[in-house]
Amino acid sequence: MTALGAWGQEAKTYPEPAPMTPQMSEFWTPQPRIVTPPDMDNAIIAPPSDAIVLLGLNDNAITQWVNCEEGKPVAWEIKEGIMTVTPHSGSIRTKQEFGDYQLHMEWSAPTEIVGESQGRGNSGVFMQGRYEVQILDCYQNESYANGQAGSIYKQTPPLVNACQKPGKWNTYDIIYTAPRFKEDGSLQSNGRITVLHNGVLIQNNTLILGTTEFIGFPKIVAHGKGPIILQDHLNPVRFRNIWIREL
Repeated sequence: MTALGAWGQEAKTYPEPAPMTPQMSEFWTPQPRIVTPPDMDNAIIAPPSDAIVLLGLNDNAITQWVNCEEGKPVAWEIKEGIMTVTPHSGSIRTKQEFGDYQLHMEWSAPTEIVGESQGRGNSGVFMQGRYEVQILDCYQNESYANGQAGSIYKQTPPLVNACQKPGKWNTYDIIYTAPRFKEDGSLQSNGRITVLHNGVLIQNNTLILGTTEFIGFPKIVAHGKGPIILQDHLNPVRFRNIWIREL
């Protein structure tokens, strides 16, 4: 039976939206200006007294993290406080969930340079499991601006490129304010984030537009507290000295 619209006419149909591709949400210019950051290799920032230590400087076991795939063990390597992504083993998340916080973490891209653009030293840290701050080897390696190290992935590029050479340690210091939602699930206020990369300001109270999608555009999805996620993007990125202070 044919659907009828007003006055008995056949209902009008419209074409479906065109399928999205990853490239539709990328932009390459302007490229973030390059600045030379201080050497952070030996600049260990010890956790303050009220911090929750997620990866200690001398840890030889991964106790604060689980695999994002339920029931699957964490297969990342750890030795003397350095945790390394085991490619294809899966992303990991904290056992504990958080709201607003200050997060400190240190990461290092592989010394052996393999690939280019997004294929080089790629990982990511997700706020509440939804909002990614990109981890990427951007030392003499261009990629789309809103996918570079320190970007709010596919949303806001970093103010500058403050990456260390591959194999050197980078620091992220992140101040995160979670979004708020009304009782009906609609958005009350966006999340906001400030990021210092190797002590250089690269995100300044930046508005988080919604989920950080690989394909498509940000989505608003009501949620409560959520975990920190570290991404397995098939590159052996290293992590150390991760701690968090709830705000």
